[in-house]
Amino acid sequence: MTGWLTTHVLDTARGRPAAGMAITLHRLRDGTREAIARVVTNGDGRTDTPILPAERFTPGTYELTFHVGDWLAAEGIAGTEPRFLGEVPIRFGMAEAAHYHVPLLVSPFGYSTYRGS
Repeated sequence: MTGWLTTHVLDTARGRPAAGMAITLHRLRDGTREAIARVVTNGDGRTDTPILPAERFTPGTYELTFHVGDWLAAEGIAGTEPRFLGEVPIRFGMAEAAHYHVPLLVSPFGYSTYRGS
């Protein structure tokens, strides 16, 4: 079995997928933070392919950065500047070759995440 990483984003304030949100995946290693993937969510709030596919998977520490503030502005959702939420980083470890699913549930003033399936 090999590992891979997927994500999706749900707009909990409006009860729908967060389509069009930019996400950056970073790998953290030896004190460095390297961007290894950039994607945008589709109409289902998901990425069209795994954000880290099996052929590029290695165990380690990663960070998904969800560009929430830019997405809120693009959606026309009013807010102060700076917004309460701008970028939302989720740092996590992947220790074994398995499917990791890290979703984001977001509103203009809060978010949550979990390891999904």
